[in-house]
Amino acid sequence: MMAAAASVSFQSDDVDVLAGALYAWCAERNIKLRSQQGLAIASIAIDLYHAGHQTQDDLLVALHERELH
Repeated sequence: MMAAAASVSFQSDDVDVLAGALYAWCAERNIKLRSQQGLAIASIAIDLYHAGHQTQDDLLVALHERELH
């Protein structure tokens, strides 16, 4: 999985959106970003971003919806 992630290129704005959503998500749940759970949600956030959820708010909504399923 790391090899696939290494081949993905992000622009600065992409990173800002992903980081903002991830920081907000982890803060809401009191999860450390560098924990196993934090890394897992980062992977999910990247997948959701590539699926078209490309704003911080849209990503957070998608993460909340995913959590409910």
